[in-house]
Amino acid sequence: MRVLVVGSGAREHAICWRLKASPVVTEVLCAPGNPGIAAVATCLPVGVTAVDELVALARQRDVQLTVVGPEAALAAGLVDAFEREQLPIVGPSQVAAQLESSKSFAKEVMVEAEVPTARYEVFTTRAALEEYCSARGAPLVLKADGLASGKGVFVIQDAREFPAALDALFGPLKAERVVAEDFLEGIEVSCIFASNGLDVIPLAPAHDYKRLFDKDEGPNTGGMGSVCPTERISAQDLEWIQEHCARPIIETMRARGTPFKGFLYAGLMVSQTLPRKEGIKVLEYNTRLGDPECQSILVRLVSDPVELFRWMSGGSTKRPDLSWTSRVSTCVVVASDGYPEAPAKGDRISGLELAHLVPDTVIFHAGTTLDAAGALVTTGGRTLSVVGVGESSAEARANAYKAVDLIQLRGRRVRRDIGI
Repeated sequence: MRVLVVGSGAREHAICWRLKASPVVTEVLCAPGNPGIAAVATCLPVGVTAVDELVALARQRDVQLTVVGPEAALAAGLVDAFEREQLPIVGPSQVAAQLESSKSFAKEVMVEAEVPTARYEVFTTRAALEEYCSARGAPLVLKADGLASGKGVFVIQDAREFPAALDALFGPLKAERVVAEDFLEGIEVSCIFASNGLDVIPLAPAHDYKRLFDKDEGPNTGGMGSVCPTERISAQDLEWIQEHCARPIIETMRARGTPFKGFLYAGLMVSQTLPRKEGIKVLEYNTRLGDPECQSILVRLVSDPVELFRWMSGGSTKRPDLSWTSRVSTCVVVASDGYPEAPAKGDRISGLELAHLVPDTVIFHAGTTLDAAGALVTTGGRTLSVVGVGESSAEARANAYKAVDLIQLRGRRVRRDIGI
C-alpha cells in the first residue's frame, strides 16, 4: 500500500515514522515534508493547501490512503476534494473541521450536544468586547474565532491585561469574531478520539505543556512538550469523557448532515476540587492529532495504524482494536530563539548525530530545512520534538533530556519540567 501524509511538522514526521513500520505499507509519501521526514518517506514539494495539486499527486502516484496532518489543509477543504474523486482519506470535511477552525461554531455544537463547557459570548467588534470585559472583569478567557496556531487564546488573570489582549486579537491576529468565556480552574488533559462518523475509539490519553517557560509561566505556545499516558485522568474518567464529550459531538454532527470522520481532539480542563462529573469540561476541540501529543502517543502504539486509518476513511467496516506498550513516553520540544513572539530562522542545528545514539529516544523534525551548503537550519518556531520512552515517567523523561542536551542550537528554548 502506498500512503500519502500531508504536512511538514513533527506530527507528520511521527505519522510517517509509524507508517513506515507497517507491514502492509510499501511506500510512504509526504507533501511537503522536511529533512527529517525524508529519512522515512519520499518528500514532494506540494503545499498543504494546494488542494488541486494534492489530488493530482494522489492520482499520479496511485496513492491508496491519505492522512492529513495540519488543520490548514482541513480548513482548505482537502478532504472534500479527495472524497469527490473517491480517493480514501483520513480527516473531516471542511464543514466538520469548523469544530476547530471556528471557536464559535464549536461552542454552538457543544451546547446543542449538551457537552459540558464554559459559558460564553461571541463578539464581532472591539467596542462591544471592551464593554463586556469591563463589566465582567478578570479572570476571563478570550479566544480568536479562527485558526491561530495555538496563539489565539488569552487567559486574562488581571484586568490590566485586557488592552494588550485586545490589541493582539484585533491587530496581528485580525480576529473577525472573538469568543469570551468563563475561566475554568484545574489541570489540562488531551483526549483524542478516532471516528468513522458513526463510532469513536479513544487513543491513549496525554497532556501537553502550552506555556513557554517552566511552571507553566510565560506566553501560550503551540505546545512545548507532552507525556503519554497521563496520570491526570483514570480509565473511568476516559470512559466518561468518551460518552459525554466525544460521542455526543459525533452524533450531533451526523444529525446535522455533516458527519465527522477523523481525529476529534478534546482539550479538557479537569478540576482538582470538584467531583469528576461536575469538574470535567471541554475547553476546545481540534480536528486532527495534536502536536506535540501525537509524538508521545504514536511511539506507544503497537497495533498497525493502517487498520485504524482505513476504518476512519471508510475503507473498512471492521472496528480496529488498538494496543499500546506499557512503557511511558515524554516528548520535549526544542524551539527556535525568540519563539513564539519572533522565532529566528536560519540558525544551524548540530549534535543530532549524537542525540540519535541515545537509547530509547526518537527525534522528530518540525521547523527544519537545509541551507545552500546542505546544513540543517531552523525555519522558525518549534524545531524538533525529542521523545524518550521508559518503564517509568522518570526514565522516559531522563532519556528525552539526555538527547535534548546533545542538540546545539543558538538561543534555543526548552522547558526543563516536562513530565514532572
